[in-house]
Amino acid sequence: MTGALATPCDAAVAAARPPARNPACRWTLAACILGSSLAFIDGSVVNVALPALQRDLGADAAALAWTINAYLLPLGALILLGGGAGDHFGRRRLFLLGLGLFGLASAACAAAPSIAWLLAGRAMQGVGAALLMPNSLAILGATFQGEARGRAIGTWAAVGALAGAIGPLAGGWLVETVGWRAIFLINLPIAAAAAWLAHAHVRESHGRAAARLDWAGAALATLALALLTWALTEAAGRGAGGLVLPATLMGAALLAGFLWLERRRGPRALLPMAMFASRPFLGLTLLTFLLYGALGGLIVLLPYLLIRIEGWSALAAGAALLPLPLLIGLGSPLMGRLTARHGGRLPLAAGAAVTAAGLALYARLDGEGIAVWTGLMPATALVGIGMALSAAPLTTTVMASVDAGHTGAASGFNSAVARLGGLVATALLGAVLALPGPAEFIAGFRLAALLGAACAGLAAIAALLLIPPPAPVAAPATAAGSG
Repeated sequence: MTGALATPCDAAVAAARPPARNPACRWTLAACILGSSLAFIDGSVVNVALPALQRDLGADAAALAWTINAYLLPLGALILLGGGAGDHFGRRRLFLLGLGLFGLASAACAAAPSIAWLLAGRAMQGVGAALLMPNSLAILGATFQGEARGRAIGTWAAVGALAGAIGPLAGGWLVETVGWRAIFLINLPIAAAAAWLAHAHVRESHGRAAARLDWAGAALATLALALLTWALTEAAGRGAGGLVLPATLMGAALLAGFLWLERRRGPRALLPMAMFASRPFLGLTLLTFLLYGALGGLIVLLPYLLIRIEGWSALAAGAALLPLPLLIGLGSPLMGRLTARHGGRLPLAAGAAVTAAGLALYARLDGEGIAVWTGLMPATALVGIGMALSAAPLTTTVMASVDAGHTGAASGFNSAVARLGGLVATALLGAVLALPGPAEFIAGFRLAALLGAACAGLAAIAALLLIPPPAPVAAPATAAGSG
């Protein structure tokens, strides 16, 4: 039996020693990190394989956009339901289910004989990630207590940033040396190791077991986003066809139906409307959508520009993205501490503004050979610094912007909004990917960089206007009669 091994890390154990010395805690943390790393890596690794997919599977611009969005769509739409299902049915059970589905989907992607097969596999990966991601964090929250919980989640986030750094680099090397199918096959041993650790060492936990799941809300949200994303992709890549307008209207109607249903369900909703009574939460939602939409556009277009237009190898293109996750991983712990002391308004505004400056610098790139150290790297470094200033304060400020009863829903919704920002950006990029020649593509890339800079600039304005400054800390009262 594994129950003896999966003892919870209580506050006394956490205070006495770091969690790595407790075998149950150590293996629980390892299982959660391995499992969530699958989702972190597959969120970026496919970007360096887009030219190879276009060549081998005959994918057009719209299909290339869908290789990203087929993953982001179910992940963004179902991540809240995945967390609720874990609370209801058991977090360990849903984590294992997500791992199994992700592994099977990765094998299907690796065996894909056509782009349609690949897109189906990517959608299955997104569903698996929507199950394992929120439940990996929920397992850590149930296993660790007090300061140990903060250290465990910090380790989880740091390894996630490292996985995001390794993903494009390792993916580029695999595409160059083995082929693009290897970027999916590498998921299988990782998923198997995480599943074995979770089965052997992770204790089952539940949330509100009696809570009913909002299946209807999840279905409406997913269908609405799918129709709207398809309409955006088709309109951007091929022009407004006969089905684009009906799909847009149907998607908008389903989205309105989703909001109506969530309002009726009240606190039992997938997306509790009470959260939106908070003006800071509205500002943070807008900031997240704009900032991560701008970033999502960059990490899709930049590798394509370097590989397809400039003739770089996939490995070199992956290395060009390396400063982004490294700077985020290095800067987030410091920014988390500063935000706890001074609030998130100024770090978020400054981070978004620096990101905007970096994206604007990308508009200087031309098609006559990209200068790495004077053109590419300064822009990439600025974007990385801006996101390092923003990432940890965003998470902390979101949690503080709603009452204690909605912190889990707010965090999950903010994570979904970040992915939906990337989803919309990728859908609109079909117009750039469809441009016929190098000169046209570079002009489209530069315009996209400027639009991304404008979005990040608007995110900075949203932070300043909608997020209040931190309340002054009151001086401790002097006890009556004390000298």
